[in-house]
Amino acid sequence: MFTVMARQPCEPAGFRALSRTPAIVTLVALLVSIVVLVTLTLIQIRHPQVLPPGLKYGIVLDAGSSRTTVYVYQWPAEKENNTGVVSQTFKCSVKGSGISSYENNPQDAPKAFEDCMLKIKEQVPEPLHGSTRVYLGATAGMRLLRLQNETAAREVLESIQSYFESQPFDFRGAQIISGQEEGVYGWITANYIMGNFLEKNLWHMWVHPHGVDTTGALDLGGASTQISFVSGEKMEPNASDTVQVSLYGYTYTLYTHSFQCYGRNEAEKKFLAMLLQSSPTGTNISNPCYPRGYSSTFDLGHVFGSLCTEKHRPDRYNPGDVVTFLGTGDPWLCREKVASVFDFKACQEQDACSFDGVYQPKVQGPFVAFAGFYYTASALNLSGSFPLAAFNSSSWDFCKHTWMELPSLLPRFDEVYARSYCFSAHYIYHLLVNGYKFTEETWPRIRFEKEVGNSSIAWSLGYMLTLTNQIPAGSALIRLPIQPPVFMGVLAFFTAIALLCLAFLLYLCSAFRTKGRSENAFDQAVDSD
Repeated sequence: MFTVMARQPCEPAGFRALSRTPAIVTLVALLVSIVVLVTLTLIQIRHPQVLPPGLKYGIVLDAGSSRTTVYVYQWPAEKENNTGVVSQTFKCSVKGSGISSYENNPQDAPKAFEDCMLKIKEQVPEPLHGSTRVYLGATAGMRLLRLQNETAAREVLESIQSYFESQPFDFRGAQIISGQEEGVYGWITANYIMGNFLEKNLWHMWVHPHGVDTTGALDLGGASTQISFVSGEKMEPNASDTVQVSLYGYTYTLYTHSFQCYGRNEAEKKFLAMLLQSSPTGTNISNPCYPRGYSSTFDLGHVFGSLCTEKHRPDRYNPGDVVTFLGTGDPWLCREKVASVFDFKACQEQDACSFDGVYQPKVQGPFVAFAGFYYTASALNLSGSFPLAAFNSSSWDFCKHTWMELPSLLPRFDEVYARSYCFSAHYIYHLLVNGYKFTEETWPRIRFEKEVGNSSIAWSLGYMLTLTNQIPAGSALIRLPIQPPVFMGVLAFFTAIALLCLAFLLYLCSAFRTKGRSENAFDQAVDSD
């Protein structure tokens, strides 16, 4: 009557269940989920894109004796051999004179920076303001003020520091740099922008140029002048003017010296003081370096108020007394008298000596002359490299012009500079020829330049390059094929599907096993009946 069912094991019953449509679909979904999970994970791990960390910015304020200039620099954050590949992106001249002129009202010094800082905030991306470092380096003008009135110098710097600490940038302090540092930084700048440290190869990678000589640097400021170059001679082992510079994985040994009080402005004060010494009782003094038809009246404080002219002060010195200098436009006499600004006799005819008894090895290789050197040559309608004879001829022609003729000769006429270009030309002649010992053969190796490409030749760029050695490189950015939030979401989704499929399959197997046991029990009951 009843059909006796043979007892079947769970496994065959499970396999029969798996052969049904829901089980097959679930198994396929499980396998697909596992494949997707493995594939996404391998792609995410094995194919990330390494991105450079972007750009960094730095700001340097060149606080010179006669003016302050603000430079904005940028460089790739990953750097090159621990030094940033820096480029100048913006330059702003601060209105007014140098910060040393605020010795009597230091609280007013920061006001001059306002216009430039507003422009700089637009140049540097706002998200990077907080990480952009600002450095202020003061040069010979403040060095002199510190020697003359240390309290005033400190108050000027403190006033500036307080102002910049309220700005959104990372201000790293206002400091007075030494003359030697100024010379070294100028040399670094000149060689960097001329490509003597780095160049791009065919693969657009930065490499050290093979067989390229470095270029010497000649800097003429308002209160000091610097000479820096790599000498092939064996220099004195204990010479204080020997400096080692490490950049882009290479070390250079150079000679550098800064002559305080031999900047153009201070040198001219010394010259005027010497003219006054030769006519101690006169109030109208002939000046062979001023153009014919020009006269200027100064109080004695203008001439003798500097430390550079202190030793030339007359016995009965009253800063308020006035004196008038009358221009005679005599180039021969101007050259003769300007020589007295230097002490050439102190070298006692030694070859390895410039002036004032200062040691200097023989100049060699190419040089670049910038700042006051360039501006004077430009006034003489000269630039780049040219023979010494051309410089002398142009100097003579310029000095013979009358004051009334100068406005038509100069592209930008400014009385303070125009009256002094003749003095500056003869001063540069003595400095380079009788001081540094350039000859008719080596003079043409000097290039008188203001900038190369878009970068000004100034110590500030070398300062920034040196500081990037101390600024940590930015970390490289890793861009994954799938953004982490998306990856985690997809990973969680397919993991959940795989777990659900696995749970469903286990449920099916368990259900059919339970069903099998029930059928066995039923069969046994029927048999017993």
